[in-house]
Amino acid sequence: MDLQTIAWRDDHGRVAPPLLLYLLLAFLGRGYVIWVISLTQSADRAGLVRIFYPLQMDFIQSLITGLGAVLLFALVLAERRRKPEWLKAPFSLFKWILMMMLVLEGWQLFTRVDHTLMVFHWMSAFDALALFWGALYLYKSKHLQAYLDEWPSDLTS
Repeated sequence: MDLQTIAWRDDHGRVAPPLLLYLLLAFLGRGYVIWVISLTQSADRAGLVRIFYPLQMDFIQSLITGLGAVLLFALVLAERRRKPEWLKAPFSLFKWILMMMLVLEGWQLFTRVDHTLMVFHWMSAFDALALFWGALYLYKSKHLQAYLDEWPSDLTS
């Protein structure tokens, strides 16, 4: 154990989830984030959603693909409490599910760009950049790998 991994530990001595994991899950589930934020705006709830999703079908697709991020966030919460025990098996597939969600998000980005007839839009550029950095983070992060390896390794104990 080196000094870097000590900084990753929480008060209970377990590897804490990385902050970038939370940001990646918020990016993948941004349809729900935008929907919840729009509920707080009483004047024009649909106006805020239209800023990010001009077409209603894109927003619905974002909610469908974002459901995986909500489920993965629930897995992170279950891991923090270390229960229920039966969630250890799905948690061991966390990285693969996250990778499939990034691919699905890339497909959704392509369809959204196709709907705009390949015209540049700042939101599409941000999505492409976030997808690239998310995939790179998923591939390279030692903190994420240490976090994902810890709870399923408790299966033997």
